[in-house]
Amino acid sequence: MLNLPNILSAVRIVLVPILVVVMLTPPRSWEWTGLGHNWLGALIFGLASLTDLADGWLARRNRQVTALGQWLDPLADKLLVLGALISLVQLERAPAWMVTILVGRELAVTGLRSVATARGVAMPASDLGKRKMAAQVTAILGLLLAPSVPFPLNWVGTVALWVMLALAIWSAVDYYRRFSAVLKND
Repeated sequence: MLNLPNILSAVRIVLVPILVVVMLTPPRSWEWTGLGHNWLGALIFGLASLTDLADGWLARRNRQVTALGQWLDPLADKLLVLGALISLVQLERAPAWMVTILVGRELAVTGLRSVATARGVAMPASDLGKRKMAAQVTAILGLLLAPSVPFPLNWVGTVALWVMLALAIWSAVDYYRRFSAVLKND
């Protein structure tokens, strides 16, 4: 069912290629906007991140949680974060090895969740996943804006990236533990 929360998730997916194009095209390409490409990228990423907060809140508040939304929301989150992180690697603002671990984690957790869902067991995001998302937004915004802001945002973004990596590994272990319990009950 297409409702407002699902539309917001779809908007987030549409914003991903726009974000990547803004981040990876020559900075002068965006002078016409009156914003530097770092600010424009941060604005797009920030707007997309706000749709993540809004879609979940609206779905719960209005009792509009749907199967489509439960599939679309995490997909939109992963596309947004991974698109931004891979672009940050290309811009040499994030280490490739760290982003590779994060991409692998996302693929592994998505696989575990898919198998659990196929067995009729829901594995919703845990509090660790929500903390990881907060660290992701902080890291990406910090690393995006670092070249354009006198405050040492590169340091903030880098620390948040390490926190994100730790939370990603911790939550992956938690998903695996929960998935193992699903297998034992089979």
